[in-house]
Amino acid sequence: MNFYELNGHTPKENISGYLQALSDENDMGIISEAGCPAVADPGADVVAIAQEKGYKVVPLVGPSSILLSIMGSGFNGQSFAFLGYLPIDAAERLKAIKKMETRIYNEHQTQIFIETPYRNTKLAEELVQNCQASTKLCIAVDITTPTELIQTRTIKAWKSNIPQLDKRPCIFLLYK
Repeated sequence: MNFYELNGHTPKENISGYLQALSDENDMGIISEAGCPAVADPGADVVAIAQEKGYKVVPLVGPSSILLSIMGSGFNGQSFAFLGYLPIDAAERLKAIKKMETRIYNEHQTQIFIETPYRNTKLAEELVQNCQASTKLCIAVDITTPTELIQTRTIKAWKSNIPQLDKRPCIFLLYK
């Protein structure tokens, strides 16, 4: 069995090489260290190339931190949007946060997003500084591990007690 590391910097030509085993009628799988392969994940590039080449793609069920976080949040699971990563630029990120908060109240839609693990705490602090006090924030971190935390509080309640989130896989959810 061969393993290949795949990340956001892996050149597409390397991915085509990884798929060579499929042309020899072998099976292949994608696993993710956190989350769901191909959802806000470089595995999407593998699937896209496999589809372009006409290979059969069979998604298999397993734990998805995105779905588990909404299940554990107490938020609206009937209408939600997964936005992936917010912009890195501070002004653009603030605009995205304000837009999400508008959607929460106008469309009654849960907003779900993620951040690079080393910026998680900074993002939580920005949410606490920029969202309405009554808006609810769920922080879902280390899902399915012994250190799992899925906690929903108002922005006001989070202000005095943001946990250390850096270097931990984390999902953020906003709702009213």
